[in-house]
Amino acid sequence: QVQLVQSGGRLVQIGDSLRLSCTTSGLVFSDYYMGWFRQLPQKEREFVASISGSGGNSFYGGSVKGRFAISRDNAKNTVYLQMNSLKSGDRTVYYCAAAGNGSNSSTDFDYWGRGTQVTVAS
Repeated sequence: QVQLVQSGGRLVQIGDSLRLSCTTSGLVFSDYYMGWFRQLPQKEREFVASISGSGGNSFYGGSVKGRFAISRDNAKNTVYLQMNSLKSGDRTVYYCAAAGNGSNSSTDFDYWGRGTQVTVAS
């Protein structure tokens, strides 16, 4: 029933900006915190950012704070991740996820997108 469809991942150069999108269906979008996570080399998922259902509160992981920005458009059932000043260390797979309540832990998110690859040229 629930789908999170991601888009926006592509090859970019160091210092570039990129915006990822995640469009949902099958859920009441405004009821969910939305989050972005990314794959770590050790197969763990790192918290990147999250945003409350209304968009009034947002949170960021320390590795991206000041460079990335999360936002959402509830009319479009879509959450975005604006990535600026991209570094080689940002190269990985990014996942969007939905949680029924506020959370910064991947284990608390109920639904996940399939991920999108962001490649930052070295």
